Amino acid sequence: MPRSPVSFEVNMLSKNKMLFASVAFLLSICSTNSGTWAAEKVRPNIVFVLSDDQAWNDYGFMGHPHIETPNLDRIAQAGLLFTRGYNPCSLCRPSLASIITGLYPRQHNVSGNDPLPLQKFANGRKRYADPAYMEQRQAIVNHFETLTTLPERIHDLGYTAIQTGKWWEGNYRTGGFDFGMTHGDMNHGGRHGDIGLKIGREGLSQIDDFLNESKKPFFLWYAPMMPHQPHDPPARLLEKYQQLTSEPNIAKYWAMCEWFDETIGDLQKSLARHGATDNTLIVFIADNGWVTDPIRDTFDDRSKRSPYEGGIRSPIILHWPEKIKAERNDTDLACSVDLVPTVLALLDIAPDENLPGINLLDQQAPSLRKSLIGQIYEHDIVDLQQPNASLLSTWIIDDWWKLIEFSSKNPLSKNGEVNLYNLREDPTEQNDLSQQFPDVVVRLREKLKINQ
Repeated sequence: MPRSPVSFEVNMLSKNKMLFASVAFLLSICSTNSGTWAAEKVRPNIVFVLSDDQAWNDYGFMGHPHIETPNLDRIAQAGLLFTRGYNPCSLCRPSLASIITGLYPRQHNVSGNDPLPLQKFANGRKRYADPAYMEQRQAIVNHFETLTTLPERIHDLGYTAIQTGKWWEGNYRTGGFDFGMTHGDMNHGGRHGDIGLKIGREGLSQIDDFLNESKKPFFLWYAPMMPHQPHDPPARLLEKYQQLTSEPNIAKYWAMCEWFDETIGDLQKSLARHGATDNTLIVFIADNGWVTDPIRDTFDDRSKRSPYEGGIRSPIILHWPEKIKAERNDTDLACSVDLVPTVLALLDIAPDENLPGINLLDQQAPSLRKSLIGQIYEHDIVDLQQPNASLLSTWIIDDWWKLIEFSSKNPLSKNGEVNLYNLREDPTEQNDLSQQFPDVVVRLREKLKINQ
């Protein structure tokens, strides 16, 4: 699908009100093809709130004994909450690509964070000064530009879209955004968000500027690099959590989780100031999990980049008071690829048969789904056209059974080529049951073959 017909660039760090007014006029012209919602309903503003590197149970509403997340707790309590939400891949870039396109990594082919360098570099950062490597990076962005994103799908309904925070795919315009913070070039720090990574950590002024000048309805991508490293929370929060654990690295991470939650409170206040509280759909998910390794000050092997629950699982929340019934669903399986079709259904846009996800607001669809499948790939993309060239493991959840099938090169396969867990009884995957239930292993491996 071609890019948005409104072709202009806006530096969100400037406050050129005349330009914003001109853009609003252009968008009012472009919004005449507005479909059912324009004639009969008020289209909601849509806000995607994305946590970055946070485990599925590191929230107050998910039962963490120490981490406090009062703002997300209120959103979860007043929204439709799926506690068994999943990302098909537990790595930032492929996960975010799935969220914005509604496709699995095996479909959109953005399977890793970076291209595999054609040559070795003594210093990893030197690769970004190498023209050949930068061509490899650009090839991924060029490929992504051939995909259809959610902002593009709703543009003809008059939506104005803004990108803030994490964004891997070059300039914000490659995602169909009208405004954005990420330039996508190394002059601005390039790799995964550049100036956009200031959002949250340095306030929300860019979002306030946008809300001050933009006509509704709007689509807001709020993806701060939080609680992602660097774990450098405010001293007041760090001191609070240092009283709760003797592990300094864990205390820093816990404090980051609360700091991220505070920014969500600030975001809600900003929406309220601009009269966008009642008519705004907030969608929440984390891009992947994180379990702190207290010794190495990095993530544990069974979290980010792994097929374990600590890497792929995340709560999913759909919050629109008085429009979406508040409910906590602890049984049905939800997935990041469901977010695009759910929003499209909410806006009365005809389903796209190329999208594999379901409408989470459908009263029957979630309960009818019995299984989910995902893949974990190498950090660096081996072959942009062949995701399986860097495949490390495949996982399937079938009801409460979970099977992980490892490739031979996966270092996590030290205990054998498959793991089997009963997630109802063992949600942290401590007991591998593959030897005790060989019939279940055979059945789920067959399902993997059929559905890959």
